[in-house]
Amino acid sequence: MVKNKNTKDVTEERLEAVEVALTRTEKILEKYQKSILIGIGAVILIVLAYFSFQKYYLDPIQDEAAEQMWMAEKYFGADNMEMALNGDGNYLGFLAIIDEYGMSKSANLANYYAGVCYLRLGKYKEAIDYLGDFKSDDQVLAPMALGAIGDAYMELGETAKAANYYLDAANKQENAFTAPLFIQKAAWAFELKEDYSKALQLQNRLKKDFPDSAEGREAEKYIALLEAKIK
Repeated sequence: MVKNKNTKDVTEERLEAVEVALTRTEKILEKYQKSILIGIGAVILIVLAYFSFQKYYLDPIQDEAAEQMWMAEKYFGADNMEMALNGDGNYLGFLAIIDEYGMSKSANLANYYAGVCYLRLGKYKEAIDYLGDFKSDDQVLAPMALGAIGDAYMELGETAKAANYYLDAANKQENAFTAPLFIQKAAWAFELKEDYSKALQLQNRLKKDFPDSAEGREAEKYIALLEAKIK
């Protein structure tokens, strides 16, 4: 019968195993020390390069772009779309801001403004291009951009694409401002496609989820009309 090892023997064996493992680790570190140091140095350089790029390039061009863009925004607010897009000779318009400050936050926002300008000018394909380049998770601007693309497709007679963009806009941020607006637009688009069941589903969603909105209060009459069409 094999006798159990005493605690002292077990402890010594474990210590020996640890020593062996440490020795192996030391040998590996010695062997690859140069590569490890190079790797650590590369990571440090990347981090430093990123922060330097942010501080000495991105931050200054963002400040410049913002200084230029306030006048374009003023023209936009005054409904002067041509000046907003192309500038006035003293201040840049949205198009030049996009070209000259492409990596800045202002240039990204200028894509949204430019898209809406083109939409109001009736240049729907250009509107789609610029609005599609706008990237944001903002609770209002993100769904508004998608909804504006839907408006452009609707004007081009591409109702199916418009309906899908309206749905994307409604689902992007389910807030009480943009969601009911685009649910209603999606419902109208599906009704134009004669997909009355989908339109009815969306009007019921309006009534249930946003009863206090203007669109939610209008939903009841559209529900009655759609139910009559389905019968």
